[in-house]
Amino acid sequence: MKLKYFVGVDISKLTLDLTLLQGNTFVIHRCIKNESHAIKAFIKELMANKGLTFGNTVFGMESTGIYSAKLVTFLHQKKAKVVLENPLHLKNSFGLIRGKTDKDDSERIASYLYKSRNELRFFAARRDIIGHLSSLMTLRRKLIALRVSIVNTLKENAGFVKKGLILESNRLCSGSLRALVTDIKNINASIDATWKSDESLSRLMKILLSIPCIGPVIALHAIIATNEFRSITTAKRFASYCGVAPFRHRSGTTISKRAKVSQTANKRVKALLHTAAILSIRFVPDLRGYYKRKVEIEGKHKMLVINAIRFKIISRMFTCIAQDRFYQTHYQVK
Repeated sequence: MKLKYFVGVDISKLTLDLTLLQGNTFVIHRCIKNESHAIKAFIKELMANKGLTFGNTVFGMESTGIYSAKLVTFLHQKKAKVVLENPLHLKNSFGLIRGKTDKDDSERIASYLYKSRNELRFFAARRDIIGHLSSLMTLRRKLIALRVSIVNTLKENAGFVKKGLILESNRLCSGSLRALVTDIKNINASIDATWKSDESLSRLMKILLSIPCIGPVIALHAIIATNEFRSITTAKRFASYCGVAPFRHRSGTTISKRAKVSQTANKRVKALLHTAAILSIRFVPDLRGYYKRKVEIEGKHKMLVINAIRFKIISRMFTCIAQDRFYQTHYQVK
């Protein structure tokens, strides 16, 4: 069905600013509480407009994590068309702007939806279990960072303060460190139990874990980032997403720089892929041979070759998932 109505939503923790356009014409603006009852009442008010249905209306907003959860969940239940866009992409699409209010931002988002109506990619809702795993992985990362912060602080003090203070600091922090270690172990156990309880996730994890130097953490990050390999379906797109794919920088006859990876990327996944690449150079014979040939014989820069190995690992992941098979060192095409 052809899109006729465009609802731009500016999201904050407590409120939602919504602007409705019919085509490129302003209709209404509302500021409501970011609560389920307020969202339901506003959608009911919208549906009272003559000719407005979920089929010919699209809702657009920035991807803001948990703050958009109530609205997105409600719209998904109603099978509405939803666009969750990267905030940087939206900001760049606005062009040169002056001034900023929540109302203006919601209208700009609605205008973006109208201008891009033929190119919009609608949000594909992920299963509840993926959201659950994502939350657990985030909590795990924060606890690990907290433990590392405490340990590093104690190590830094060791060379500069009196021995008595060092011993006292270690004693006072020992309980917290033990508790953090226990909590991290419990979270790891909960994460393992969660994905093992789901047949589809269990199959994906087993396939990914069959690839050398791919561990549970990077496998789960890949599954969450790609929405079980449904939102991102090719190795090249995933390489672009996590900052592995190189891009040229060329203009006219005077500007021509070598291809470089973009800094607009999921750096966390990239760091995990880097660790996997370093381990592959040490423990995977074919990739170790590839690294030595490129660096020692052909004289390529080390980081250039490591980045190529990152992409080889990504390619192995997506090939095995696409063919629904475990990784084999000497795979024969049937």
